[in-house]
Amino acid sequence: MTVAELVTIGTELLLGEIQDTNSKYIARSLRDIGVDIYRLTTIGDNPSRITHSLQAALMRSDVVICTGGLGPTVDDPTRQAVADVFNVPLVYHEDLWQGIIERYKTFNRVPTENNKRQAYIPANGVAIPNPVGTAPAFYVELGIKTIIALPGVPREMQYLMENFVVEYLKERYDLHEQIIKAWVIHTISKGESAIDEIIGDMETYSNPTVGLVAYPGQTDIRVTAKASSSSEADALMRPVVEEIHRRLGEFIYGENETTLEEAVAKMLKENHLRLAVIESGTKGEISQKIKLHADNKTVKCEHLDTYISDETLKSLMHEFIESNKSDMVLGVRLNSDGQTLTLHQALLYKNEYWQNQRVYAGPIGDGLRWAFNTSLDSVRRKIMRTAN
Repeated sequence: MTVAELVTIGTELLLGEIQDTNSKYIARSLRDIGVDIYRLTTIGDNPSRITHSLQAALMRSDVVICTGGLGPTVDDPTRQAVADVFNVPLVYHEDLWQGIIERYKTFNRVPTENNKRQAYIPANGVAIPNPVGTAPAFYVELGIKTIIALPGVPREMQYLMENFVVEYLKERYDLHEQIIKAWVIHTISKGESAIDEIIGDMETYSNPTVGLVAYPGQTDIRVTAKASSSSEADALMRPVVEEIHRRLGEFIYGENETTLEEAVAKMLKENHLRLAVIESGTKGEISQKIKLHADNKTVKCEHLDTYISDETLKSLMHEFIESNKSDMVLGVRLNSDGQTLTLHQALLYKNEYWQNQRVYAGPIGDGLRWAFNTSLDSVRRKIMRTAN
């Protein structure tokens, strides 16, 4: 079994200025060739802390992949940090410098003197050419251990993963005979602990494994298999996935890349239903997302920036039905007192009017997603019961 760790480098990550999308991409790439990832570390642009993190990761894992800090400026310390891990100097490579010059020529530009820093790599390192960027990547081997340093720019990192790193790791660690494949089942309106009560016995399986990931108003079930081929992994997962469907039934809205709004839009279209959404206090979140998957005939939306009462909301909902603008109306009103969120939701279908009030006491930042999932699921359930 080959074990890897990821180290993402950049103070901007710790400050929340940019989102780390690199880890997700690398993790999936390694999963697909059978490499287990046990840890992810994010570290700022501090040379000594980077060196310490890499040393610790190398003690625990076979492969350490780091991203970021390969630029030409003083606050791009990854090259020196990796060299310090092995107690070796940085060595200048003229061929790398010429490659950087040629790359700049394609932009009709000339590199500055500080770009020359990018032509240095640890003395025991091997350069990885980067034809889509100016920062050469590199790797260092020590026995069965490997550190791979990649650029933090997602486009460059992805190119190097696809065109070098994956094949390099497969050869170095003889990974041709195993892959890891995952199947994600999305559930709604049932908490993580409640789902654990239903499928807890399956969470003890070893291959495939079954795990839960909770989000506001939603819980994902991840089934993961190791096998020698994709079809063999599918064969291992299929009976487990089918059993999960049998146990959880209507609480499942989709699998893998399917989103809740996509699933609801599909149900509306299949059942020839028109939905109107009237929302207040939600920043138009429900309307914006569901309209990405439905045309204007299927979904009508009205986002109100001002506070409205339950009576006003109910009146607006009836107007949509009476004017024949829709078959079903979802009304949502979200209020906050600074500590909790109160969700007032209503659903009008034909002459049936349903309303509910729920309180969310979790992090306010997650409350909008909770309100979105809870409200849209009421539409999903109504369509399911109407269709049946």
